[in-house]
Amino acid sequence: MSDNRQSLSDLAALTNAAQAAQAAAPDAPADAAAEAPSAPVQFSSTPLREQVLDAYGRAYATGRRKDAVARVWLKPGTGKITINGRDQEVYFARPTLRLVINQVFGITDREGQYDVVATVKGGGLSGQAGAVKHGISQALTRYEPALRTTVKQAGFLTRDPRAVERKKYGRAKARRSFQFSKR
Repeated sequence: MSDNRQSLSDLAALTNAAQAAQAAAPDAPADAAAEAPSAPVQFSSTPLREQVLDAYGRAYATGRRKDAVARVWLKPGTGKITINGRDQEVYFARPTLRLVINQVFGITDREGQYDVVATVKGGGLSGQAGAVKHGISQALTRYEPALRTTVKQAGFLTRDPRAVERKKYGRAKARRSFQFSKR
């Protein structure tokens, strides 16, 4: 797998070689250089990452947020999103939660091009929506590796580490003290 990948140092070496060849013959006319290239620089057209699909042609990923875990399968289709066997409008009744899920497709201009099947466990609805978004982001980059930079720059591939702080002993909640009574 590492044979067909290019590292940044390889690309830098090719760029330096091309610049050195251009610097060696600065007096040559521009049209002569276009007619007879000395050593063409070839960059491989293969992406740094490869497409990862299962036997059914779907991309699979796991998304997490708070206590929620989402298993997501993504395949080309009409844009239907199914969560735990129900349509997204039924499962996530709040429009803001549906907006969170569809952010990934909006940022990559892929709205209505993929069908999503997800199963979610744990947490509340907000955490589950975040988990599905994280899973869709991961699965989309596995189906189309060229979109990885776009999704990564939007911050959708990073798992949000924020979680509820645990309750401490001697406290009413995580930080709240019991009510003080002077008498």
